[in-house]
Amino acid sequence: MEHSAGRTVAFTTVLCIVFSVMVSAVAVSLHDRQEENKRLDKIKNVLRVAGLAKADEDLEPEELKARFEGGLEAYLVELATGQIVEGMDPLAYDQRRAAKDPERSSPAPTNRAKVRRVPAHALVYLIKEEGRTTGVVLPIEGYGLWSTLYGYLALQVDTRTVRGITFYEHGETAGLGGEVDNPRWKALWPGRLAFDEKFEPKLRVKKGRAGPPDRDPYQVDGLSGATLTSNGVSAMIQFWLGRSGFGPYLAELRKQGDMG
Repeated sequence: MEHSAGRTVAFTTVLCIVFSVMVSAVAVSLHDRQEENKRLDKIKNVLRVAGLAKADEDLEPEELKARFEGGLEAYLVELATGQIVEGMDPLAYDQRRAAKDPERSSPAPTNRAKVRRVPAHALVYLIKEEGRTTGVVLPIEGYGLWSTLYGYLALQVDTRTVRGITFYEHGETAGLGGEVDNPRWKALWPGRLAFDEKFEPKLRVKKGRAGPPDRDPYQVDGLSGATLTSNGVSAMIQFWLGRSGFGPYLAELRKQGDMG
C-alpha cells in the first residue's frame, strides 16, 4: 500500500513538472507572439498617420515592413536640445521603459497632460517620399478620463500643418472617449495648424463643433460626451509640441528648411 502511494506521489510530481514546463513554454511563446503583434500594430499606426497606408488596408507583416522601410526613417532625438542621437539603434529603443528609468529620464514640469517623467531621448520618424522628407511623426501620450492614451501625431514638412493623428493604446470608454479611434473624427485633423505664427502650440480639441481647417485652423471637434478625454488630447498635444517635448527638435528641423 505504501509502495503504491509512493508511486502515485512520484507520478503526480512528474506530471506537475511536465505540465509546468509545457505551460511555461506556451506562455513564453504567446508572450513573444504578443510582443511581435504589438510591434506590428505600432508600425501599422505609424504608416497610417503618415499617410503611407489606408485605414481599411489589411496588410500582411511583410508588406508592413516593406512600406515602413521604404517610407520612414527612424531617429532618436535628445529632447532637451533637439539634436539627433548617434550610436543608438532607434528601433531597439523602448521609450516607455526609458521614461520610467530615473537614469534615463527626468521629472516633467507640472502639466495638464499628467505626464510624470520625460525620457532623455525620444523616437521620431521622418516621412520619405521619392527621396525627399515630406513630414515627421511624433509619439504623444497623456491622460484622458480613465487611462493614458498612446498615439502619434504627424506634421507636414513645415512642422506646423497637421498630417494626421492616431492612437494605438488607451482604456477610454467605448462610444465616448473611445471615439478617438473613430476614422471620421481622425479625418478632421489633417490641415489643422499645430502652432501659431510664433510657433507656440495652439491646437486643441474644443467643446462642440469646429469649423473647417481654412476657417478654424487651431481647433478640432470635441468628442461628444467625453469632455475629459477631449481635454486630455488637447493637453498632450500642447505638452509634446512644447519646450519639454519636441519643441526644440521641431525648431531644429525648421532651421534645416525643407528637411532634405
